[in-house]
Amino acid sequence: MRTFLPIVLLAASLGASALLAQSPSNNPQSAIRNPQSASPLLAQPASNQPPRLPRLPAGVTAARDLEYGRAGAKILHLDLYLPQNSEKPLPLIIWIHGGAWRTGTKNDSVPALPLTAEGYAVASVEYRLSQEAVFPAQIYDCKAAVRWLRANASQYNLDPARFAAMGASAGGHLVALLGASGGVAALEGDVNDLKQSSRVQAVVDWYGPSDFLQIGIPGSDIKHNEAGSPESQLIGGALLEHKDKAAQASPITYVSKDAPPFLIMHGDSDRSVPFNQSELLHAALQKAGVDSTLIPEKGIGHGFSGPQYLPPVREFLNRCLKSK
Repeated sequence: MRTFLPIVLLAASLGASALLAQSPSNNPQSAIRNPQSASPLLAQPASNQPPRLPRLPAGVTAARDLEYGRAGAKILHLDLYLPQNSEKPLPLIIWIHGGAWRTGTKNDSVPALPLTAEGYAVASVEYRLSQEAVFPAQIYDCKAAVRWLRANASQYNLDPARFAAMGASAGGHLVALLGASGGVAALEGDVNDLKQSSRVQAVVDWYGPSDFLQIGIPGSDIKHNEAGSPESQLIGGALLEHKDKAAQASPITYVSKDAPPFLIMHGDSDRSVPFNQSELLHAALQKAGVDSTLIPEKGIGHGFSGPQYLPPVREFLNRCLKSK
């Protein structure tokens, strides 16, 4: 286990955009069902703008808009990026986008895509945003996607024993939660075959929140404890007025010796998600005996990206997934 100080990384800004003027559902399950038993999708207004799609690396094919489940009338999709001509089942990186749990899509930038050149498949997953449903809807969706990918691994030449989760900002929070809460029945939801495991074998967390009860420290440009903060909108009320829900949504709550290895990267000048959030998670993981590496990015704020940040990710994933 290594600790590098200070820290930085990529993510969609947790406090970047104003909340959409819709009220979150008070039912996070939102009748989420298997695709086979779901009702038809409600008609959506047509958009004149084509979706933004990540550019495909050479030698990679894309299977887009694969349905992995439904939440009420909402069809949930993921995109799968596959290196061509692979003879052996591929390790998979599951990318979870950021955006304060209220913006962003699976079509946004997918920083893991360059790793397809090294024999990784990559999935980019959509999930319900906080104006559609409050927590734990978001982790239900992410876990349902993991189960669907594992159930369909043979069809797409994936190795179900080598799944990693990677995300930034709000996505970093969700992948940390995926890693820490493996086997926690209350966060599984009821989508897809529950006999399939939703566990992942490695986590790459780029500047995600980890402890909602301690995120409102001085020094942040976001007033996290107020009712309008991204975290408060995620759980459906002000954090310190709903401490049980805030704890339920915090990855640090579930840390145990059974968690997979973590790589945590965070800018030490982040004024949206305090750097201390990653320090707290890293310390809890180490205390539990988990393989955890914290890389502080000196002088970096919230939301960084680019190939210069991938070498430690590559090294970590190769060690966790390719050495098996």
